Amino acid sequence: MRARQILPAGLALLTLLTLLTMSACGSGGLRVEGAGTPVSKPSVSPMTMPTASPRLVITDGVPLAEVRRVLLASKNVDPDARKVLAECTVVERCLHAAATVDVMHSGRSQVVVTINTVDDFIFGAFLIALEPVRLVWSLKADQLEIYPSKQGDLVVESEIFRLDDEACCPSGSRIEVYRWSNGRMSRISVTEQP
Repeated sequence: MRARQILPAGLALLTLLTLLTMSACGSGGLRVEGAGTPVSKPSVSPMTMPTASPRLVITDGVPLAEVRRVLLASKNVDPDARKVLAECTVVERCLHAAATVDVMHSGRSQVVVTINTVDDFIFGAFLIALEPVRLVWSLKADQLEIYPSKQGDLVVESEIFRLDDEACCPSGSRIEVYRWSNGRMSRISVTEQP
């Protein structure tokens, strides 16, 4: 008889503790959509934040099929990239326009285009001039991000994978800076972090 009285009280206490614990977790409890001020995105550190110089514009209308055709016709494309491009039947699955820049300081836009496997593993990038569409520069690097610096250079952040690394877990990272000089892109610095 006494056990029947303790059991409902114990369940009530357990339920209360569970509710209190759940409401304490997360970002301060219940959030009502549409009420209050919108949540802002976390700020990006100044070292990795894209800048306004040279012009950075996310691109939508880049002719990726034309970029693919130009890359396949070029003798300067890495064999691994050439194989992916040749087998890629839906261009949007293997090529992605990242940003429009003017690192050549010509007044004409260039587009950074990344190439990835079907599993979305980025393994390289191309700098493409748009008028006419042509390959300016290419780079082979794993899981890279490219953005312009304040000085008008291209900053490349990439992962370093050793032979025994899993795809999820690189051994380190690399930051390279490239500058357009004397008609070509040249690496001016590299920093590796284990």
